[in-house]
Amino acid sequence: MRICAITTSRIPSPNANSIQALKVAQALIQEGHDLTLLGFDPLPEFAHQDLREFYGLQQPPNVRTFHFPRRLFPYLAFLQGLRLRPQMFYTWVPQVAVMALSLGWPVIFEAHLPPTGLFGPLWYRLFAQLPGRKRLVSVTHALYRILAEEYGVRLSSDQVVIAPNGVDLERYRDLPTPAQARARLKLPQQFTVLCSGHLYTGRGVELFLELASAFPDLHFLWVGGRTKEVKYWEARRQELRLPNVTFYGFVPNHLLPMFQAAADVLLMPYEQSIGISSGKIDSAAVASPMKMFEYLASGRPILTSDLPVIHEVLDEKTAIFCPPAAAEAWKMALQRLREDDRLRLQLGREASRRAQAYTWGERTRRILQGSETWFRHPATRKQNTAERDPQRTR
Repeated sequence: MRICAITTSRIPSPNANSIQALKVAQALIQEGHDLTLLGFDPLPEFAHQDLREFYGLQQPPNVRTFHFPRRLFPYLAFLQGLRLRPQMFYTWVPQVAVMALSLGWPVIFEAHLPPTGLFGPLWYRLFAQLPGRKRLVSVTHALYRILAEEYGVRLSSDQVVIAPNGVDLERYRDLPTPAQARARLKLPQQFTVLCSGHLYTGRGVELFLELASAFPDLHFLWVGGRTKEVKYWEARRQELRLPNVTFYGFVPNHLLPMFQAAADVLLMPYEQSIGISSGKIDSAAVASPMKMFEYLASGRPILTSDLPVIHEVLDEKTAIFCPPAAAEAWKMALQRLREDDRLRLQLGREASRRAQAYTWGERTRRILQGSETWFRHPATRKQNTAERDPQRTR
C-alpha cells in the first residue's frame, strides 16, 4: 500500500514520541509498504542528524517536515498528505484520523494517551462514531479501558488492536557480556546499574541517587536526557558527593544496545506520577515505555516500579517489582540481585526469550491483520478492479 503517516513530532528529535513514530514507519516499510512520513520541523541543534544513526534505523522512511503553526499543523499536514494520493493514512493525530475518515480514506489511528484539552475528547469520539474503514491502536489495555469508559470511545473488536511498543531485535543479537561492553564503551569495570531515558519529573532520579548513596561500590549510570536536565542532575550529584554516579547524557539510538548491555541490572524507577498527564489521567497509568522492550531484548535483569500497567508485559519471571519510591524495598531488591548471580542469569534469559514477541515487525503485522480487503481508497479499488478485469474497461 501507499501510506501517508502523519505525526506532530519533530523529526529528528530525541523525544520518545519521535523515536516511536520512526520505528513504526520503518516497520511498515519493512513489511513492503510505500510510506512517507510527515512531521514537524526539528529544532536547529538536530536539523542535520543522520536518521539511520540518530534513530537506529536500517530502512529510514521518506520524511517531509513542515513548520506550520502548531494549532494548524494537523489540518495543513493532512492537506499535504492528500497530495501524495495515499491509499491509507496512519496517524497519531486524532484530527487527521477524523478528516481522513470523513473523506473516505482508510485510517489507522494510534493512541498513547487519553485525549487532552477542551476539544480532544470530541475528536476521539468523532473517530469512534464515524463510519468507515478504520482501526484504533492502543498501546495498552489500560489505555483502551480508559478511552472506552471515561471518553466513550467504543469500537468493535475488529477495529481495535492492543499493541504495546516494540524493539528491533536484530540490534540486540550477539551482545557482549557486561564487562566486554563496558570495555568497549570505556566505562568503569564495576557492577553497573543503568537507567536509560529522559530525566524529567516522575522518572525516579532521586531514588536512583538514593540507591547510589546506599551502594557506593557500584556504578550507577543514567543514559539520556536533555542538556539542561543533565546539568541540573550533575550539579545535584556533586552536591550529594556521589562519585559512583554518571549522567552520560543523550546518545544516538543506535548506541543504546551497547550501553544497556554494559549493565548488570537495568532500572525502571518510575514514580506514581510520571509528569506527563492527560487531563485527570497520568501517563504512569497507561504508558508502554519503549525502554522496557529494549531492556527485555538486552537479556539483563530488570528492577522496576510496581505499576499495574507494567504487568501487562513484565512478570516475576522477567523482573523484580518494588513499590514506587519505597527506597528500602529497592535497596533490598538491588542487594539481592547483586549477590545472586543465578537469579540475574535466570531473569535475563527469560527476558531475552520474551522479547521475541515484541518486535516492531510483529506489532505491525498484528495491526494490519485482516485489513487487506478494506485499506484502499474507493477510487483506487475501482482502478485496481479494472486493471485485473480488462473486460470491465470496454
